[in-house]
Amino acid sequence: MRSNNLLKTNKDQITTLLDQSYALRVNDLPKSFALAEEALQISTAIEDKKLIGKSLNLLSLYYMIVSDFEESNKKSEEAILYFKELNYEKGIADAKYNIGSVHYKTNNYHLGLMYLIDALKIYKKLQDFYNQSKAEKAIGTVYEYIGDYNNAFKSFKSSIRVAKRINDINLESNVYNNLSGLLIKKNKDKLAMQIIEYSMDLKKRTNDIRGFAFAIYGRGKVHYKNGNIQQAEADFLEAAKIHISMGEKMGTAMAYNKLGVLYLKENLFEKAESITKEGLELSIKYNISMIKIKNYYLLYQIHKLSNYKLKALEYLESYIKEKELVINTQTLKVIENYELIHKMNTLDREAILQKERQILIDKKNKDEEESVRLKQKFISIMSHEIRTPLNAITTIISILENQVDVESQKMIKKLQFASNNLINIVNDILDFNKLDSKKSKLEMYPSNFKELCDNICNTYEGMAKEKGIEVVFQNDILKNKTYLVDETKVTQILGNLISNAIKFTEKGKVEFRAKIIEERKNHDLLELRVIDSGEGISKKDLSEIFVSFSQIKPVTTRKQGGTGLGLAIVKMLVELHKSEIKVISKEGEGSEFFFILKLKKAEEIVVEKEEKLFNLNDKKVLIVEDTPLNAFLLKKVLSKWGIQTDHVLNGKLAVETVQSKKYDLILMDIHMPEMNGFEATKQIRENANKNSNTPIFAVTADVMTENDQENFRLFNGLILKPLEIEKLYSILSKEIQKGDDLKFAI
Repeated sequence: MRSNNLLKTNKDQITTLLDQSYALRVNDLPKSFALAEEALQISTAIEDKKLIGKSLNLLSLYYMIVSDFEESNKKSEEAILYFKELNYEKGIADAKYNIGSVHYKTNNYHLGLMYLIDALKIYKKLQDFYNQSKAEKAIGTVYEYIGDYNNAFKSFKSSIRVAKRINDINLESNVYNNLSGLLIKKNKDKLAMQIIEYSMDLKKRTNDIRGFAFAIYGRGKVHYKNGNIQQAEADFLEAAKIHISMGEKMGTAMAYNKLGVLYLKENLFEKAESITKEGLELSIKYNISMIKIKNYYLLYQIHKLSNYKLKALEYLESYIKEKELVINTQTLKVIENYELIHKMNTLDREAILQKERQILIDKKNKDEEESVRLKQKFISIMSHEIRTPLNAITTIISILENQVDVESQKMIKKLQFASNNLINIVNDILDFNKLDSKKSKLEMYPSNFKELCDNICNTYEGMAKEKGIEVVFQNDILKNKTYLVDETKVTQILGNLISNAIKFTEKGKVEFRAKIIEERKNHDLLELRVIDSGEGISKKDLSEIFVSFSQIKPVTTRKQGGTGLGLAIVKMLVELHKSEIKVISKEGEGSEFFFILKLKKAEEIVVEKEEKLFNLNDKKVLIVEDTPLNAFLLKKVLSKWGIQTDHVLNGKLAVETVQSKKYDLILMDIHMPEMNGFEATKQIRENANKNSNTPIFAVTADVMTENDQENFRLFNGLILKPLEIEKLYSILSKEIQKGDDLKFAI
């Protein structure tokens, strides 16, 4: 009896310690740490798994606050093990909330979103309104980071509504901080100031010192937007001071970054550099990737404007390297708004092409057979690494299409065209050796040429506006003119010329002109011109600009950078059309690129009625994919068609899964750990199981997969990433319906 009373006393003591610890986090974080550690020690001593897990979750939260993200995730993952053993959903949700928050704070937005949504589902199920409000606020923050302001606003609004329902003004004020920042981006500065000042008032009433610092920081952002530099500086300095006293590393780094931006605007280069370097040191030490990227770019701007070009280049390289790292870990952030995705991918593509140049230079003295082997390997790797994040982008677009308002749908369509354009460009660049060896062929299909040119031009309109350049599109081709055109190659020619013109023009305008110069019975001659008022090209350099990898200025003095492949590809593609690219240029006045296309007339395009496809409702599909984000998005798409899906992370698990369950179709990734897609498919085909004859499609971002004919015969077909949703539906519908081995490919 005495032993039971002692155990109850210990449990009550631990609960009290945890409650006190959580309450003190807003104004005495070191004490919170100490109490949580004490609770963990006692709960471990009495072997109470639930209380051990709760203690670990609180410690995870505190480590996250001080930006020790690695330790935070470690504690949460340990807590989940205890809670799963007990089937304690609330504890699992708390741990997933912590893990999701760490992911989005280190730029892994999509993975963060998945964990946070999982946590929110549990909180809603348990009617845990306090944590529901927290989770919806965090989800809104992720949406804001990836530029989905509509969903961000909805999440913030829901979070505030739930906080008010339980009368928690501290939770409510936390959301106002984020909402204020969102309103600044929407240019609603007056309302932003009202909301942030109301948040500060609530923070004073709740004595949330850490939250008050974030509110002051928020007010500083409004002051800065309104040009009130002194007030903004005072707020950022005060916020930093409070964060330092609280041990809040991310808040301190954020405040330092804003001070650096402010000092740079005032041309106080030394102060800007000093404070930004402090913020950079913090972000590097505590792996605050979001702030690290901003600080590298800010230091690049500071040194560039201070005329320290070499130092500026160093920071620019660090900035690009850090962004590459973000992409390579599947956290391609859909930055700030959808239209910037193309700009982001262009930068990443240029970095990849710089690597390609170095590879080719390093290997130029090796024999031809080795050179070909290395080039094919490179193409395979780059195809996989570039197309995998592109798959996430295009799939997200398809999911969002029917979930946004009319205005946003226009943006989605622009993004859709830009993404498809980017995919086509990547395909051609990765197949550069085919162009170089004269193996590439034109694939001509009926196309409305005016509409094609207009779409290409519209893609680069945002890029020009960002630089403050006037852009003029004069397309005199009639609307009903239809020709046989290789849209991909024409898009790449014009895309390279227009983006180059914008890149090398600092003031004035860029013009695109398209007109028919001669009409014949079966063919028309079309003249296409791209004219800019940029820096121009010297006579000496004109002979070099179309040479592969040429750069007409040293990298250390060129603002634009690049690999020198763009115009070389343009030249080859124009020659593929049996034409010639010409240029007129004068230094300091601008350049004019032009060429003539001889296009065969085609009948006007008639939109065919949609074919009747097989109902996929309740069909069963196994997804074998090692990238959680791609699997998550694919499941979303398939669920819209009523398909039931299971997901496994590698080929080994797929071989085990097909033993016990029959599927209508299997979607198999190729490059996976443990066991790749080729080996897994071979085992499924050759060994007795319920799916020996089930159609299996290779789903891969590697364009070289089809070259491996021996292994490719194992599959019913190939589906290349990024996925084309309509074609995917058609393939699944036809394949499941007929149930034989006919092959389809996207």
